[in-house]
Amino acid sequence: MYKEKHVARSAFVPIRGLRYHVLEWQFGPLDPQLPPLVMVHGWMDVGASYQFMVDAFAPGFLQGRRLIAPDWRGFGLTQVETDNFWFPDYLADLDALLDALAPGQAVDLLGHSMGGNVVMAYGGIRPQRIRRLVNLEGFGLAASRPSQAPGRYARWMDELKLLHAGQMALKGYDSLEGVAQRLIKTNPRLEPAKAAWLASRWAQPDAQGQWQILGHPAHKVTSAQLYRWDEMAELWRRISAPVLAVEAANDSLTAWWKGAYTLDEYHQRLQAVPDVRVAVVQEAGHMVHHDRPAELARLIEDFLRA
Repeated sequence: MYKEKHVARSAFVPIRGLRYHVLEWQFGPLDPQLPPLVMVHGWMDVGASYQFMVDAFAPGFLQGRRLIAPDWRGFGLTQVETDNFWFPDYLADLDALLDALAPGQAVDLLGHSMGGNVVMAYGGIRPQRIRRLVNLEGFGLAASRPSQAPGRYARWMDELKLLHAGQMALKGYDSLEGVAQRLIKTNPRLEPAKAAWLASRWAQPDAQGQWQILGHPAHKVTSAQLYRWDEMAELWRRISAPVLAVEAANDSLTAWWKGAYTLDEYHQRLQAVPDVRVAVVQEAGHMVHHDRPAELARLIEDFLRA
């Protein structure tokens, strides 16, 4: 199994009525000139997902720095009782987390996938809270049309009924090895040792010995909200921090959307951001921080030091 180079401290922070689980790494006495690097994960993931990248950072970059990685509500060890999730809650949670963990301080903010979408939106809502922003494969969604609203609301209500009937539960696994194999199936580039380590953070055994994914099943319920790119564009235009948009050479966006939303469209959207640069990581897929943590670490170091 993978052996972490830098062991995180686990803590719980009271945020909006929840016990928010947060991982923290601190490297020596804090340098007041170095803002915290806050890293938020994607859908059906956990804060520990950044461990490989943390271990790949150069010692000189880490010295005097504090790194923070929370588990979003309903993921990992941040438990919540609900039957659906709303994107604005992630924004409010992030705002409260920064108030609690870095009060009055601009931070370096990084997000992957869903977390990338959150940090891009947050960057336009609270531009003064961010010194530099890193978006890892946070492409957003295909643009929606108002005519989709009736069907979307109906689907949302139908899926809520299925959830309460116990028909949207996440699959359990007989062993930790089964969880690791599931991770490798999703990402064939993931090394077995890393998959085993991640599995132990991604799932826990229940009373019957079945390994259950640490993700609330309500995350599977379709959002009642349509994705409005016109609204999101207004947020992106108000980002004042420099932005590093990192994408993998393996175009996961076009494959996922099957042509309904393409990488070219995403690059056009990025033109709304006042100060943005794009970096491509070779031999990597959507989980770029798992596939090429050393290359990604060098990109981030250079960007945050600039």
